[in-house]
Amino acid sequence: MEQLIKKINGMIRLRAYKKQRESLHFFTVEEAQLEMILSHLKNYEGFTHLAFLQAVDFIEDGKFQLTYMLYNYETKMNIGVLTLIDREEAETASIHKLWAHAWQYQREIHEMYGIDFPGSPRVKESFVLEGWEEMPPMRRDFDTKEYSERTFYQRPGRSTNDPAEYMKEKLYRNYPQSPAIRRDDE
Repeated sequence: MEQLIKKINGMIRLRAYKKQRESLHFFTVEEAQLEMILSHLKNYEGFTHLAFLQAVDFIEDGKFQLTYMLYNYETKMNIGVLTLIDREEAETASIHKLWAHAWQYQREIHEMYGIDFPGSPRVKESFVLEGWEEMPPMRRDFDTKEYSERTFYQRPGRSTNDPAEYMKEKLYRNYPQSPAIRRDDE
């Protein structure tokens, strides 16, 4: 793997590299070089399987991190290719021509984070959130509590219970308790 990393670093300048374990490596590339590196890894290095694509919202830095997890069946190696994109103009190239199933990951990320993948099939169609008109819910500035209070009514008669005490009372009432977890009423 070190030879591959040197080769990639010779093609472009890697922003970061991390060996998680023998079969799992991560490196970060500039967004402009992402398609070229992914294409090279698939076509010349045997990383033919796109296992997943995920996004992380680094709101403090004004960036989204995209992670493309690739797998090589021959060497049993995983490579995570990371790139950072601007949060305000969240858009990057589609990779559906490299991996046909990538459009599904891209569609989900578009719906949940608002990241656009121009040219990706059906990217603007609802994936899970049919009829959703709010800010994408996985963005860190989406206020879940405010949305819930505005959208759902509070049912009368609800109470909050301490989970540990509730479990002791409801599930373990008839079992002998050790002194460390004995109920107060014993």
